[in-house]
Amino acid sequence: MKITEHIEALDAAGRGLADAAAEAGLDAEVPTCPGWQVRDLVRHTAMVHRWATTFVAEGRTEFHPGDGETALDGEELLTYFREGHARLVAALRAAPETLECWSFLPAPSPLAFWARRQAHETTVHRADAESALPTGPGPVDPAVAADGVDELFVAFHARDRSRVHTPEPRTLRVRATDTGDVWTVHLSPTAPPRTERGTTPPADTELTGPAARLYLTLWNRLPLDSITLAGDEDLARLWRETSAITWN
Repeated sequence: MKITEHIEALDAAGRGLADAAAEAGLDAEVPTCPGWQVRDLVRHTAMVHRWATTFVAEGRTEFHPGDGETALDGEELLTYFREGHARLVAALRAAPETLECWSFLPAPSPLAFWARRQAHETTVHRADAESALPTGPGPVDPAVAADGVDELFVAFHARDRSRVHTPEPRTLRVRATDTGDVWTVHLSPTAPPRTERGTTPPADTELTGPAARLYLTLWNRLPLDSITLAGDEDLARLWRETSAITWN
C-alpha cells in the first residue's frame, strides 16, 4: 500500500471507531479487550494518536513516552479523541516524504512507518469498538487487511522480542483467498519467526480465509474458527497464546 492509502485507511478507521464508541456507549464492555470498557479503548487510542503526532509533526528523532491517557469522559472524551485523530491525519498528510523522526519497525521511511502503523493501530481498535455493538466488528478492506497481516509477520514478529517459539522447527502458512497473498512463517525454539511471502512447502499448519478474517483472527479479534484451519491445531493455538502485541 502507498502512504496515501494508509492515511486514508487511518482516517476512515478513526471515524468508524468514534462512531462505534458513541453508539455502544462508553460504559459498554469491549469483548475483544477483556477488562476494558469502551472509554478505556477510546482513551488508549487517543493517547497513541497524540503520541504518534508528536514524532511526525515535530520531527522528534528520539523516543519519548508521551503524556499518558486523558481522564476525560463522556462527550468531552469523544471530542478529544476526534480532535487528536484529525491532528494525526493532518500531520501525516502535511509531512514531507523526507521526514526524519523516530520509528520502531522496518519501513521504507519514517513517514511510511507511521502512516502504516497508525492505520493498523486504528483499524484494529475500530474493530474493538465495534465488538461492543450487537453486530460485532464490521468489514475491513481486503487490501488493508492483507497489509496488516504482512505488518504482523514481517515487521512485528521479525523482532527478537517476539514470544512465538516452538520446541522444534515448525511452519505456519497463511493464505488469503480473496487477495491471493500467502505468507509462510518459519518458527523455531530460539530465533524470531522468519516469514517468506509465497508458498514454500510443506507446512505443519495452514490458515485460510478472506484477508479481513485472517487479519482480525491473527490480531486475536476473532476466534480461530472464523477461518479454515488445516494441519496441527496446536500450532495455531500457540500463535494465539503468544503473539499478542502490547503497548508496554
